[in-house]
This record gives sequence, C-alpha cells and structure tokens, in this order.
Amino acid sequence: MSDQEVGKGSPKSSSLSPYEEAMEALSSLITRRTRADGTNMGDQFDLLFDYLKMLDLEEPIANMKIIHVAGTKGKGSTCTFTESILRNCGFRTGLFTSPHLIDIRERFRLDGMEICEEKFLAYFWWCYDRIKEKTDDNIPMPTYFRFLALLAFKIFAAEQVDVAIMEVGLGGKYDATNVVQAPIVCGITSLGYDHMEILGNTLGEIAGEKAGIFKNRIPAFTVPQPDEAMHVLEEKASQLNVPLQVVTPLDAKLLNGLRLGLEGEHQYLNAGLAIALCFTWLKRTGHLGDIYLEQTDTLPEQFINGLTSASLQGRAQIVPDQHINSERSNELVFFLDGAHSPESMEVCARWFSLAIKEYNPDQTLFHQQPDNSKFSHEVVKMHHGERGSQRKSTPILLFNCLTVRDPQLLLPCLMKTCADQGVYFKKALFVPSLHAFNKVGPQAFTLTDSKVDLSWQFNLQRVWENLMQGSKGKSTDIVSEELKDDMEMSASNCEHSAVFSSLPLAIKWLRDRVQQNQSVRFQVLVTGSLHLVGDVLNLVKK
Repeated sequence: MSDQEVGKGSPKSSSLSPYEEAMEALSSLITRRTRADGTNMGDQFDLLFDYLKMLDLEEPIANMKIIHVAGTKGKGSTCTFTESILRNCGFRTGLFTSPHLIDIRERFRLDGMEICEEKFLAYFWWCYDRIKEKTDDNIPMPTYFRFLALLAFKIFAAEQVDVAIMEVGLGGKYDATNVVQAPIVCGITSLGYDHMEILGNTLGEIAGEKAGIFKNRIPAFTVPQPDEAMHVLEEKASQLNVPLQVVTPLDAKLLNGLRLGLEGEHQYLNAGLAIALCFTWLKRTGHLGDIYLEQTDTLPEQFINGLTSASLQGRAQIVPDQHINSERSNELVFFLDGAHSPESMEVCARWFSLAIKEYNPDQTLFHQQPDNSKFSHEVVKMHHGERGSQRKSTPILLFNCLTVRDPQLLLPCLMKTCADQGVYFKKALFVPSLHAFNKVGPQAFTLTDSKVDLSWQFNLQRVWENLMQGSKGKSTDIVSEELKDDMEMSASNCEHSAVFSSLPLAIKWLRDRVQQNQSVRFQVLVTGSLHLVGDVLNLVKK
C-alpha cells in the first residue's frame, strides 16, 4: 500500500496505511517487561476466558477440530508437516505458528497460505475494537501474544476450517493457545533447555509445563525424550487418563525415493510425530478406519505428498543473494536456520556442513526455486561441473542471539560440530538485531543507529575468539587472504571475527567482498536467532 492511503485511526496515525495502523495498534499490546519477568508465568491466565466471551468464541472453539502441539524443538516443523498432510488429504486447514520472520500474517495460514491483508485487517479490527470496547481496569487489553492467539481462533472459526493446528507459543500450561478444552489430539515435540528463565531449570520442570496441554482422556503423542522428561510426561498423562504413545522417526523408505520437504535428519522424527497426529485426527473425526498400526509398511499417497511438499521459512533454508548481478548471484549464498538452543545448534551445524558440500548453484533447479534445498544426492553428483569446483568456498558465520541465551553453550557446539565435518569458518560476524522488540510491522525494522549498544556483540566476539585460540592447529587456512582487508566498516575487527553496528553494514561488507573476489563463493550460515534470520531474509530477498 502507498503512503498516501489513509487509515481510519486517530489524527496522529492518519499518514499510515490501514495495515500500518493495525500494526501500531498491535504494537501497543507489547508489554515492556522482559520475558524473564516472573509475573509472565500464568499471569492472570483466567482473563483469556473473559476475552473468549467478549469475542463470542467459546462455542466455535468447542466445535473446532484442533491439533495442539507443544515442545522445545521441532514444534513449527511438526505443525507444518501436519498441516501439509491434512491439506493434501483434502481438508481446509488453519495453521497458527510463531514467531513470524518478516510479516505478522505468516502466523495465520489458511490452506497453507498466509492470510491475505484484506481478511487480516477485517478480522484484526473486529477483535481489537470489540475487546477495546469491553475492557476496563479490572480486565485490561490482552497482551501481544494472547491477542494473536485469540485472533487465530477468530480467523479459523470464521473461515470454517476443517482442522486447526495450534502451535504453543511458550511452555504449555499457561500459554494462550491452552484455552482449548477438548482438542482432537495433542503432540509434544523434543524437549530441551530453553526459556529456562520462565519454564524452570530442569527438564522435569520444563516437561511439566509442556504437559499442561494434556486434556482428560484426549490421546497424546511424543517423541523419545530424556528419562527425566519422559517420566514427568508419563506421570501427567496418567493423572489425566491420557493415552500417551511414543512415536519413532519416519522410515525414509516409506517416501518411495522422495525426500522430506524440510531438510535435516531430525525432521524424520518430526515427520513421525506429524503422521501419528494426522492418523489419530482422521480416525477420531471419522475419516479413517483403524489402520494406522496395521499398515506400518506403507504410507497413503496424500501423506507422502504432504511430507515431501512441506515448506517452512527460516529452517534449513538456502537463499542466494538476489541483489548481486544475476550471472554472479551464486557467489554469495545464505544458509539460514533459526537454531537457538545447544541441541538445535548441533543439528544446524550438521545440516550446514552437508549442505555446503551438496549445494550446487549451477543447477537450474535453484534458479527456479532458490528457497528450496530439496534435491537428490544423485543429481548433485551428476551436475557438479568444473565452474563450481574451481570456485573457492569460504564459510562465514553471521550470528546473534538473545541475551537470555548462553553463547558459551551455543558457539562451542556450533564450532565443534562443523569442525568434526571438516568445515571451518573463515570469519564470524556479529550484529545486533534490526528488530525493535516493542514494534511489529514495517516500522519494526529500525534504521542504523550510531548509538546502538554493541556490548552483547562484543561479548559474543570474545567467546568466539577464545574458542578459535583454543582450536589453533586443528584447521588450516583459517584466516583467508580475501577477508584480511577492508574492515573499516566494522565496529571491532579481530583475527577471526568482526562486530558490525548493523546487519545492513555486514551484508554490504559481504557484497563488497564478492565484488572484489570473483573466484570465491561465500557461504554464510545465519543462525542463533529467528529474528536475525527474518532480518536477513527481509534484506536479501527484496
């Protein structure tokens, strides 16, 4: 929309487009407190039921055929597989996930597509105005994520979806999606240490929060878990008479020679969970006979189609820089993965190490589908031409993480796993977030600020340099000649790393390196934060 389009808001927002005006209203719901604030835990959870009454959503939610998924790792992937399978089975699907990478509408998908702007605005203002009108000092406006979850329920009810797949935002027990009283089936993905400042310091405590989505006698599935976590899940399930089953990873042979739509070995575990959720949903809604346990040697064609066509931005995603001249666009390639826990960082490192060896940009496949890393090993081997093999590969790390994460856990895990695969980063670049965390929409992407606080990035750099000093002698040619000069754009340049005051500056530095080193292919791993991944996508895909 153009800047001239005028919204219906107050005079001060009259210069905004209708969509920007909605983003301003949504931004007003973002609380200023940190995620680690203890009051986040179950903070007036019962208020959610007041909001449901205001929006007349109690009956629609009770009638909705919901799949509810919690977990530490793999929630988004499992939900994506689940949605894709049921859509390929012919059902109208609604999918609610978080976070978004570029646009808030990514969180609300209808039949696999993010909701259009026109529908989003209609549902947004219907919910916002109705709640605004009925709230007071005793019942304040809902916070940001709670409003988004309420909006998702409204959208899916109004759009009359056959199935609503709801991904928990944080935890489970007190998550806004947990107003669901009678889902069709629940799933718990892999559990690990994340958001410990809110969910607890042990796997048992974390598992207890996730198991909060269990409902009396409603079937639930999980994947193999550490003993401490599994014991808690089993105990909570027993208390609620929940039939809890543990699924195994999908056998790749069942895909008939095809590959999963989402890259990485860990996705076979998420796919196995998605299959169990879908079969159970089909069975409990009367769309399937009791065939799941009897036919483990084959998968229905619709399931195979759903699993192999699933796609999810920011997870094991490969994007050539689209700003460089088309004949040289493959000389700067971004490998994006929003890993932000030690376990997911290890998986990310294994994927990147394999992907940079497999990825051959000379294939026409990648000019048509630059976001898709699905290709067969055989095709790659056949198409490795001279031009690709003559170009020198230079792996670079582009990293940031939230201050609640521990870089002493994340960075060593990343470095060691890559080194075990023979991959050594020539340079690590550390940048602050482009996002203003109290804003959503286009205005969330802030411009470069000379006063930006880089103390966290300097800390990340110190951790990296110490790791590199400790690994001396274990790799060759760590410092590349093509990266030694032209570091005046950086705020702090060390032998193996640099801090930039903004992401656009780091991207510009990379593009300049490409222009000056035409025999080199720069392969940039972007990880540590989904916010960083979204920022990079926003810059390189324009």
